[in-house]
Amino acid sequence: MNGVMPPGVENPLVFSAISAGIGAIVGSFLGVVCERVPGMVLGSAGRENLWLPGSHCPQCGHTLAWWENIPLLSWCLLGGRCRQCRNAIPLRLLMVELLSALFFAASSGFFPTVSGWLPLWILWCGLLPLAMIDSRHMLLPDCLTQPLLWAGLLTHAVFHTLPVTDALFGAAAGYAALWLIYQLFRLSTGREGLGYGDIKLLAALGAWCGWQVLPLVLLSGAILGIIGYFVLYKPDNASRQIPFGPFLSCAGIGVFILQSAHIAI
Repeated sequence: MNGVMPPGVENPLVFSAISAGIGAIVGSFLGVVCERVPGMVLGSAGRENLWLPGSHCPQCGHTLAWWENIPLLSWCLLGGRCRQCRNAIPLRLLMVELLSALFFAASSGFFPTVSGWLPLWILWCGLLPLAMIDSRHMLLPDCLTQPLLWAGLLTHAVFHTLPVTDALFGAAAGYAALWLIYQLFRLSTGREGLGYGDIKLLAALGAWCGWQVLPLVLLSGAILGIIGYFVLYKPDNASRQIPFGPFLSCAGIGVFILQSAHIAI
């Protein structure tokens, strides 16, 4: 499981290019997850799921032809607009594909072993939809946080990247830490400062990163959240809520990358 590259691929640049293509394809599916899961969770999607109906324009219902569904390329060929109704295709879908392609290429280049790049790909596929959905809907669905936690435990069991006991304690400590903060804040202010989705997300990150670095993950996420509060959101009043999930996700994957690079943290 620790081979440098897949059989038949000897050139690192070729492997990075292949990884970018895989990342774009995966990113296309992650875009579907970001768009459809909130409606499925909130009950507003009807019979729509991740597989049916096929890719279509949400405005006019136009079913996309194969050439309109090529990751990255189709958005550019169509000029960012539906061929049928000419409504704009959300730029965020292009960005999900582009960022996934870049991340997959970079991770396979910097971490050429399977035990290096594959866990990063899996973690990215879990955190990116969570960050996108939370930023738009203030929602961290259980159907994404719970599989992410189990994926972390299984990844460490298969690749031995972290002792499984550390991952188990990390999941428990991550949940307990934010649950206590949630309860203390609610008792002292009478308001909810966190959602249970944030608690479950930190539990998942604990499973990936281990209990030892949870303070760093939480502190980094809080600092990023403070910066985002003043720089990105520019709230009109102090009572405005902002999602914590995107900042916690950035902190978590950043810490995991440092661990993968064997940088002391």
